[in-house]
Amino acid sequence: MRGFGLTIEPLAGGAVRVALRGELDLEHAYTFDEELRRVEALKPPCVVLDLRALTFLDSSGLARLLAARRRARRESRRLLLVRGSKAVQRLLAITAVAEHFETVSEVPEELRLAPASLAGQT
Repeated sequence: MRGFGLTIEPLAGGAVRVALRGELDLEHAYTFDEELRRVEALKPPCVVLDLRALTFLDSSGLARLLAARRRARRESRRLLLVRGSKAVQRLLAITAVAEHFETVSEVPEELRLAPASLAGQT
């Protein structure tokens, strides 16, 4: 798959999931960064970057992930990465970047609850 796309989805507790698909490379890194900054401007307590459909990640994309991590730390926001493909995980591992992120296999259960389903609970 050539190209890049992302989907933004609200989660429980005001968290936001940003699902990335395709190739996060030099051509698309700053588009991703702009969209993520729009999400961050809403001040969510947690941003989940879902890398499962990401097929390729280069140093430009990696730099944007690290910039997102710096902004999250500065703003006391939780930033989660959902593990990506073997190729993406390999790049994160060989660059020793993986250890700087909170990484999960799935979106945590407490965040997967649809916001509408929480409204009726007391």
